[in-house]
Amino acid sequence: MLMQGKKGLIVGVANDHSIAWGIASALHKNGAQIALTYQGEAFKKRVMPLAESIGAHIAGDYDVEKPETCDAVFHNLQSLWNEIDFVVHSVAYSDKNELSGKFMNTTKENFLRTMHISAYSLTDMVRRAYPLMKKGGSVLTLTYLGAERVVPNYNVMGVAKSALEASVRYLANDLGEDNIRINALSAGPMRTLAGSAVGSARSVYSFNQTHAPLRRNLTQDDIGNAALFLLSDMSSGVTGETLYADAGYHVIGVPNMNREEKLA
Repeated sequence: MLMQGKKGLIVGVANDHSIAWGIASALHKNGAQIALTYQGEAFKKRVMPLAESIGAHIAGDYDVEKPETCDAVFHNLQSLWNEIDFVVHSVAYSDKNELSGKFMNTTKENFLRTMHISAYSLTDMVRRAYPLMKKGGSVLTLTYLGAERVVPNYNVMGVAKSALEASVRYLANDLGEDNIRINALSAGPMRTLAGSAVGSARSVYSFNQTHAPLRRNLTQDDIGNAALFLLSDMSSGVTGETLYADAGYHVIGVPNMNREEKLA
């Protein structure tokens, strides 16, 4: 029960296959009180039953492109608990039509929108959460290997994840004196709604399963346990870091490539 007595917000649960849902499940099993958000009525219908299954509160509609929804969620949290101990940021988006082909063809509009939703939204979220983290706490965001290596069909999202990881380091410096830690977690290839937008995702998933050091892809439980470590007091001295809980971190496959070839 590593999270007994702790309360916090998880943003980004889309369905029961979401990485964020794996994290929510692990935290719930370890005693955390959780508030979830949704984006739009379609996702609300998916999130509500999940929230009920773990006794989570629904803090409201959270759309990073609509500041008023973000303000409302944190106002609800203040009214509900007055303070929180953790925040999970699982938010990313890019036009899937621009994730394939050449990165240099990324449009300015999609570049800026991808950076806003996938990177800046973390800083925006932390700024709102900060006043409620009165006794310190932990913030977690989700990244991917494309932040530091070229990954096929990831393009502008890789640039956004690089900005996200840099933001984690700068925020760690800002928040450290208040005993608030912030880290990033890389989950590797997983079959999620967001992952399906990446071209040849199935090929990468299959390649990773065969060539990863553990000879398997990670599960929601694997990611949930890694997140549990970073959000609990077990990682009390860890901040500003990116943890690769990725069974295939050392081997990246190019879709449709010969299975014996590897991209170092």
